[in-house]
Amino acid sequence: MTRASRPAPLRRLLATSALAAVLVGSVAACSSGSDSAGGSDAGEASQDSGGGDSAAEERLEGGADALSSADRDASAPNALAADPAQESADTTSATERKLISQGSVQLRSPDVGKALFDVQKVVDSLAGEIAQNDTVTDKQGEVKRARLVLRVPSASFAKAVAGLEGAADLIASSTNVEDVTTQVIDTDVKVRVQRRSIRRIEVLLDQATSIRDIVDIEGQLAQRQARLGSLERQQAYLADQTSQATLTVSIERTPAKKAPAEKKKEDPDGFLAGLDSGWTGFKNVTVALATALGAALPFLAVLALLAFPARLVVRRAARRRAPAAADA
Repeated sequence: MTRASRPAPLRRLLATSALAAVLVGSVAACSSGSDSAGGSDAGEASQDSGGGDSAAEERLEGGADALSSADRDASAPNALAADPAQESADTTSATERKLISQGSVQLRSPDVGKALFDVQKVVDSLAGEIAQNDTVTDKQGEVKRARLVLRVPSASFAKAVAGLEGAADLIASSTNVEDVTTQVIDTDVKVRVQRRSIRRIEVLLDQATSIRDIVDIEGQLAQRQARLGSLERQQAYLADQTSQATLTVSIERTPAKKAPAEKKKEDPDGFLAGLDSGWTGFKNVTVALATALGAALPFLAVLALLAFPARLVVRRAARRRAPAAADA
């Protein structure tokens, strides 16, 4: 079979391989047909051979077209960027910086409820949202502390931090900005390459004729689809983090000031002053006596233990002296 244009080396190699496979299949089919129909004449064999060559040519032409199409896809690594609009979008995306912005603001206010209202106003003015809200109330039902997780557009990150710092008394504030432009571009390229690879494998799957080839190609297709799913999730995460900044706001109640203790009125003279002095003296004397008694108590206990056997000894001695005196 001849073509008007000279094929590329890779294309010519694929076409030659397809032609060899088709010819081998045709010869095997013809040999099988000849063995099973051994009584057929030479004219019928010639007709069968002519029909087999015609079918082989049709299969070769279709296979060559499909392989040439796959070859064109494989030889065009930037095929997805061929569209001017897509190329312009890729150029714009490549020149735009991708930043992940995060921050933390700690506030203190005597009225935590009012501070929460002021924070909500800042978020609403920037078209943001409160992703998480944790509040703790006291026994009277008033909010005594709160913790908020805010999502605001990344372009308004600095404005959001400034607005939150003015919502109440500022305790501490910190920000962190990470440049992930290279990571975003790399992930986007990997997604496009993986999708193009899946399309090429799907073309090969449509052309496969044997069960073994179909199983092998489906295994490769499943691996690439799983890899593509992982890349797409990573791409979605980066897109979310770069488009929306995250801010954590903590608000606590200002501790109430203790009222100064009232000084007792001094009464240097009079009945109350004498009573207070007498009571103080009585307490001092009582404490002194109790202290002395406590100090002497161990000694008294020891003396009591020694006095009991001494008394027994004295009584026995007295009994012995009484008969002796009577005899005398």
